[in-house]
Amino acid sequence: MSHVAANIITGFLGVGKTTAIRHLLANKPEQERWAVLVNEFGEVGVDGAILSEQGALVKEVPGGCMCCVAGLPMTVGLNTLLAQKPDRILIEPTGLGHPKDIIGKLTQPPFDTHLSLRATMTLVDPRCIDDVRYRENQNFHDQIALADVVVANKLDQCTEGQIATFYDYVAAFDGKKSLVTGVEHGALETAWLSLPRQDRKAHYHHHHSNAEPMTTLALGPDDIFTRKENQGQGYVSCGWLFAAHCCFPFDALYGLFSNLNAQRIKAVVNTEEGFFAFNVANQVVTVTPMSIETAESRIEVIDIQPLPWDELETILLSFLEPPAE
Repeated sequence: MSHVAANIITGFLGVGKTTAIRHLLANKPEQERWAVLVNEFGEVGVDGAILSEQGALVKEVPGGCMCCVAGLPMTVGLNTLLAQKPDRILIEPTGLGHPKDIIGKLTQPPFDTHLSLRATMTLVDPRCIDDVRYRENQNFHDQIALADVVVANKLDQCTEGQIATFYDYVAAFDGKKSLVTGVEHGALETAWLSLPRQDRKAHYHHHHSNAEPMTTLALGPDDIFTRKENQGQGYVSCGWLFAAHCCFPFDALYGLFSNLNAQRIKAVVNTEEGFFAFNVANQVVTVTPMSIETAESRIEVIDIQPLPWDELETILLSFLEPPAE
């Protein structure tokens, strides 16, 4: 039985994992079929909608770390992808996920007989190295400790001092990395996926027995929108799913995202100018046109504390009202 090549691509919130995976998909060998297992902290599946546009096979695991709840969400997702016989599977855990547990599950039965786990790749934003919220976060530490390839992303936005700090910080970890490098705009090389993988030690996550099963957020036949919140690992999220006929004003939405002081905002939205993916980190908004013509709009906001969700929802709904005469 041939094994399917698999790579974990991880990194903390807002580091640019989805952009990097889109770049890899756009530059993969033309004759190969690649699949992506996407795990999001939020509930509405924004990343999956973005990656599906690249022509990859995509399976989503929303709502928290996919290795929790006895590993059932990850098992179902991987089995669905394996049944479609891809040449490679890219696994994107949530930035708040537990990388050691994910690696452990992929290298043990039943997946060790189906998958050949290659280099684990971790993206890091060098500007975050000196932020205590990152350096004292166990998952941030483990993501780097377990990585075979560590990539400083967003070099075009970093100072020379921040880049130097990144290299010094990674060098202090035990174990030799296969590669430590930097890129702009998530421009990862597909060849890096084949670099050697090593077993590494890291903090072990104990699963919570009272964790809720992860379900896909869906609209009822007469619903205009639905909303769901999530919390864990010191973060909270609120996500909205809007019906396909809902159309948002581009400028108003851009202005809202620019002024909303949240740790992370992700969205794929139908506007009067077409479909766009919005990616917001540190109140910097990045907008990418989407080729899809009709789909539900998805908006996810993540922060370290609850925001006035009801007020934000009222604003979003007001965007859908017809302009006053």
